[in-house]
Amino acid sequence: MAPIVHGLEVEYHQRIDFVYLDIDDPANEEFKRQLGFRYQPHYVLLDGEGNVLQQWAGNVPVDDFRQAFDNALAQ
Repeated sequence: MAPIVHGLEVEYHQRIDFVYLDIDDPANEEFKRQLGFRYQPHYVLLDGEGNVLQQWAGNVPVDDFRQAFDNALAQ
């Protein structure tokens, strides 16, 4: 999934900020709890206020991400 996500990061540059959390870092435990993390990969799309718009777990088709990103940007 990394090549897909990094490709999307390039594609949506300056329109969507991509943030990566180290799931093994104890400093991220609170974020993991708040977002309902269970296993990786886990992706979360947040709006500018930090509200969860959508979440995915496991392998995700790139077009699913694009559709969600485009919908979020259109709001």
